[in-house]
Amino acid sequence: MELRNYGNTGMKVSTLGFGGAEIGKNVSKADVETLLNSALDAGLNVIDTAECYGDSEELIGDVLSHRRDDYYLFTKCGHAAGVDGPDWDAKVLEQTIDRSLRRLKTEYVDVIHLHSCSEEVLRQGAVIEVLQRAKEAGKTRFIGYSGDTIDALYAIQTGVFDSLETSLNIADQEAIDLTLPEARKRNMGVIAKHPIANAAWTYDSLAEEAYPFVYWKRLNELGYGFLGEDAQAAVETALRFTLSTEWVDTAIVGTAKPNRWQQNADLVAKGALSKELYDEIRERWKEIAGADWTGRT
Repeated sequence: MELRNYGNTGMKVSTLGFGGAEIGKNVSKADVETLLNSALDAGLNVIDTAECYGDSEELIGDVLSHRRDDYYLFTKCGHAAGVDGPDWDAKVLEQTIDRSLRRLKTEYVDVIHLHSCSEEVLRQGAVIEVLQRAKEAGKTRFIGYSGDTIDALYAIQTGVFDSLETSLNIADQEAIDLTLPEARKRNMGVIAKHPIANAAWTYDSLAEEAYPFVYWKRLNELGYGFLGEDAQAAVETALRFTLSTEWVDTAIVGTAKPNRWQQNADLVAKGALSKELYDEIRERWKEIAGADWTGRT
């Protein structure tokens, strides 16, 4: 597994990371144990989760706390998710950070990201101060922002964050021009989320309220030829596109299937896309993407 420098943090992260959303949805502890331990054994060293991902934090803590030195642990905060009080309230934020540490069975995480926080809330300053206090207290080594569009741009421009987690894939390329260059000017670490566009092209149809619908609709308009290939080949191209993008350090892929990790690792091991194919995907995006095709939180 290739390792890349994660901004100015000193961390060297695996190009493929694990996204913890899927395991928070009625997945057995046994499956999670198999999935995560096999991922670490094969060289993955980034695990990303959030306070609002169901049982995800607790499961990660239960099955991996004994291997805490083997991986970098990222979580996200901002939503009350069961704590009394509104989202983005400073006291609620402090409580959910402490709860995350208890769930994860650790004294610290490597990065806490604000989870899709609006520019309006960021400008008020209180949520940033909570993260800074958590860092000073040793609850997190670094602080970050997870989100997209002009909210992410403002967060980057504050200069206070060490890490950016943002949407980037074949159906979501706004960040390549809008935020990634700004993040790198400040030597922030960069995580790509949704790196395979939720495999939206694999659906024959989707209801508008379905989470992958926007990507599905965009991909129908983009009409990439490689999506007509077999499913594994299309996933390979999509994932390698994301990781071939300049300034991306790691891409987090979520799965609840114990055998999926190795399949994705094998795809990543093939390295960067050819410049010709990468440029073809970028040019098609520039030709077709509408002004409203903004990053998908």
